[in-house]
Amino acid sequence: MAIEAKADLLNEQQHDVAGVIRTLKERFADRCATSHALREQHGHTTTWLTNQPPDAVVFAETTDEVAEIVRLCAAENIPVIAFGTGTSLEGHVNAPRGGISIDLSRMNRVLEVNSDDLDCRVEAGVTRKQLNSYIRDTGLFFPIDPGADASLGGMAATRASGTNAVRYGTMKDAVLGLTVVTADGSIIKTGGRARKSSAGYDLTRLFVGSEGTLGIITELTIRLHGQPEAISGGVCPFPDVEAACQAVIMTIQMGLPVARIELLDSLQVKACNAYSKLDLAETPTLFLEFHGSEAGVQEQSEMFSAIADELGGGPFKWATVAEDRTRLWSARHDAYWAGKGLRPEAQIVATDVCVPISRLAECVIQTAQDIEAEGLLAPIVGHVGDGNFHVQILVDLDDPEEMRKSEAFVERLAIRALDMGGTCTGEHGVGQGKQKYMRREHGDALEMMQAIKQALDPHNLMNPGKILPQS
Repeated sequence: MAIEAKADLLNEQQHDVAGVIRTLKERFADRCATSHALREQHGHTTTWLTNQPPDAVVFAETTDEVAEIVRLCAAENIPVIAFGTGTSLEGHVNAPRGGISIDLSRMNRVLEVNSDDLDCRVEAGVTRKQLNSYIRDTGLFFPIDPGADASLGGMAATRASGTNAVRYGTMKDAVLGLTVVTADGSIIKTGGRARKSSAGYDLTRLFVGSEGTLGIITELTIRLHGQPEAISGGVCPFPDVEAACQAVIMTIQMGLPVARIELLDSLQVKACNAYSKLDLAETPTLFLEFHGSEAGVQEQSEMFSAIADELGGGPFKWATVAEDRTRLWSARHDAYWAGKGLRPEAQIVATDVCVPISRLAECVIQTAQDIEAEGLLAPIVGHVGDGNFHVQILVDLDDPEEMRKSEAFVERLAIRALDMGGTCTGEHGVGQGKQKYMRREHGDALEMMQAIKQALDPHNLMNPGKILPQS
């Protein structure tokens, strides 16, 4: 039976939401809440999608409690939506059919750290900053940095990445194993601590990026890395976006082991100058960081300086003083709020795409031209070392013409990336916002995804309405 038919069947079946909520309140007391404000918070999306709150929110504290909640809901065909920190951008935590939001923020314990093996096991509610603070004295760190202090469970569910992805990879590379509560309330474990295995299907990577539609991640075994001996970082201005993108391409092709390489267009630099009290030249700029030995990072910085000079960029101002680097990267991570300062009364609609690095300059330039032609205010910033960039559109949600222009722009951007051999989303995920592009991106493989969904969640209760069109 197709997913759509299953969804219709679910809607027709009797399900006692009120009765389940009563049971949850008896079982979890003040950890089960139905206040309007809290429910809206758990349907919150930092996008233009309509807020769709759940019927109730339950704060789980153990994997067994998550399983218990899922079993109660499954018995009455009530949807369940996992909630981490609510930083997703494509409507992942909305509840289009109501149901129960399971808040995992109290599941925030670091369960074990294996320093010799460079791994750890954590509960899903542990955030990346919390983990790095916990392991600081071990000489290890967790490198995946999406900007927001997101929960590790949510980062795995959305296959997050960020500024360090060009060197350290994304969450699919960082996760060794998972504990997952499935649609019937069973608890399974996938993967393990071994660095490689040839045993069976790779279920870990099936759940990583599934956005809670196949099961709820409650624990993760995570790969860690040694803290580098030295870090060199800095900024380099360029005369135009094409020169900046070409510098990125040359850096990657020459094999320079850059840890971070971020593009800010001139409008985003202007916003960061105002918000973070910087004095950068308001021209397309790359933020870079190199990790390694003292001699290594100096050599890498000098080699990049030569690349920039060849393309008319520079000077590359680099520093190894931690405070200077922190100030620069804080400005980069505050790009969202800096952008909002360009038009405080507007809403930011953030969208992202990813293309092969050889098409990066072309895609960014065409996107910038599109923004100008439509008269939109939309700074560009991106993790360009892997071809991923973001556009932050500042739009008045109450202005129909602005909304029409913005929605049409987002669609053209996604199609442009797909036509260049890229993807409609490099790291934000599909959620509700990018379902319409799934068929164009995946073709007939979409049927296989639907078959997997149906096999693991036959009643379509796990975060319904996400990823798969009309699911």
